[in-house]
Amino acid sequence: MRHFHYVWASLLSFGLISPVFANDSINNSESPITEGLETSSTQQIKSAQHPRLEALKELKNVTAKDLKVNANATQPESQKDPLQPLNRQVYAFNDALDRHVARPLAVQYKAKVPSDIRDSYRQFRKNLGEPWNAVNQLIQGRPLRAAKSLGRFSINTITTLGFADPAQHFGLNIEDENFGTTLGYYGVPSGPYLVLPVFGPSTFRDAIGLAVDSQARPQKYIFEDREGLYWTDQVLRGIDARSQLLDIEDVLQGDKYAAIRDIYLQRKNFAIAEKKGLESESMFIDDDQDSTEIDVPEDDQDNPVQKNDVDTTTK
Repeated sequence: MRHFHYVWASLLSFGLISPVFANDSINNSESPITEGLETSSTQQIKSAQHPRLEALKELKNVTAKDLKVNANATQPESQKDPLQPLNRQVYAFNDALDRHVARPLAVQYKAKVPSDIRDSYRQFRKNLGEPWNAVNQLIQGRPLRAAKSLGRFSINTITTLGFADPAQHFGLNIEDENFGTTLGYYGVPSGPYLVLPVFGPSTFRDAIGLAVDSQARPQKYIFEDREGLYWTDQVLRGIDARSQLLDIEDVLQGDKYAAIRDIYLQRKNFAIAEKKGLESESMFIDDDQDSTEIDVPEDDQDNPVQKNDVDTTTK
């Protein structure tokens, strides 16, 4: 399981650092005379050739004040998304990974695996997350809701081993939780919008929550000495999550990056407000922001293989 962190770091490096070495090679091959004669137009060409390097340079413009923002869809881009140049580069990397790996696998998975089996596997995975849901609800000071989650887990596990959801017939409906939402429940600012390699849309707060959630996942301990089974489960979960988006992936129009960002921020703020019992923000942003609401299960966000342009969360 410890290799998971190395894989994540490697993907980040692959997506961002490779242009740096290319740029260094060009610089090393230039003579002092050439460097002295370099014009602004030449610099612009280099910037176009190495956009990721230029995106990394934008990090120096991010201040501590930017990190304290509580991002929402209605804010100016400079406030909610100061890392946009870098985020767009990571988004492009994720999108390429999706086109060439995740989506083709998801298409085959949906075509060849019966829907009953897919639904049962999905329910089994959600059932394993119920104890962590209950822990977050207790931390949020909502013991009755935590009791319902534990009740769901007990009923579904005893009756069907978690492969079905008879608990819903007793009025015990699922309420997915994650640690990022719990931090938001207590007023911890989200920080600016952030696109993570492979995992997709996030914020600084939710990235911390994702790291905590990954340690609470039961599979991490069930398969502690069986890394092959662990990674099989991780990949299968990602493919299953991606398969749920095949029918709605063409909904987004225009600037998909901006639409995805605003949808993610709206859904996260809505979820936190709903748990607090506050009047939630509208689930739809204004028409002039060119976004479309997509209802994606929140338990599929941290899938190792997933469409980068939607919000999904899985414990």
